[in-house]
Amino acid sequence: MPPTSEKSPSATTTRGSRTLEGLERALDVLMLFARPGTESLGISEISRALDLPKAVVHRIVTTLCGRDFLELDPVSRRYKLGPSWLVMGSTYSHRLDVRDLTRDTLRELSAVTDETSTLSIRHGYHRVYLDQVTPNRLVIMSVQVGDRFPLHAGSSSKAFLAYLPREEQEDYLDSVDLVQLTEQTKVDRTELTEELAQIRERGYAFSFGERQQGAGAVAAPLLDFEGKPVAVISVCGPGDRIQPRVDELATTLLERTRALSTRLGYAGH
Repeated sequence: MPPTSEKSPSATTTRGSRTLEGLERALDVLMLFARPGTESLGISEISRALDLPKAVVHRIVTTLCGRDFLELDPVSRRYKLGPSWLVMGSTYSHRLDVRDLTRDTLRELSAVTDETSTLSIRHGYHRVYLDQVTPNRLVIMSVQVGDRFPLHAGSSSKAFLAYLPREEQEDYLDSVDLVQLTEQTKVDRTELTEELAQIRERGYAFSFGERQQGAGAVAAPLLDFEGKPVAVISVCGPGDRIQPRVDELATTLLERTRALSTRLGYAGH
């Protein structure tokens, strides 16, 4: 009976380590394409960025092309993301429950700020409250989950409108009657357009009495991999408590919303 050959534990460990190292390198290559402004990369660029030999890079990108994670442009000889990346991202996005994603953040924000935190989603050209967490104090602001509001009134609404693609934003301003919910609601198109640009520049919106008299809020969007708003989180309360704390609340809020946007695939911070 011929002798059987057994692989030594050290050989198995070495092979496993090499496999893991190869996987890590492939993931490093893919993450290069996720950097903001990166549409395509060549072998030399990847080699320099990761300090890898060109031969190693070539083997990696060939494997990734075979699984459609990358595509080679036959003219420029440069690589770009392939359809498998989009399929995986879309699958993750569709399976994601934004309420589950944000529940701990809402609780944390309410505890840290001692104010109400809210979650809103967009339904067409309206914003809808989806969830809220209120603080344990005597005077609070509470919202009605499920209520709908137009996208031009209040900080959460304007956080959505400011981050919509330009054509959608203009369509809203062209087709929707800019009604005044209170005396503070801005309905002048020029003023509103200027404010939306400011919101995009600083990353958050704030308002006082625009949707409800005496209320104040600071809001920031959760952005997906295309930079589109998936949801908006706000910190809100009586206007006289919120107004002196806008900068502080915005800093606290943006730390959380940017982390959540990263989980949604956004890489533009």
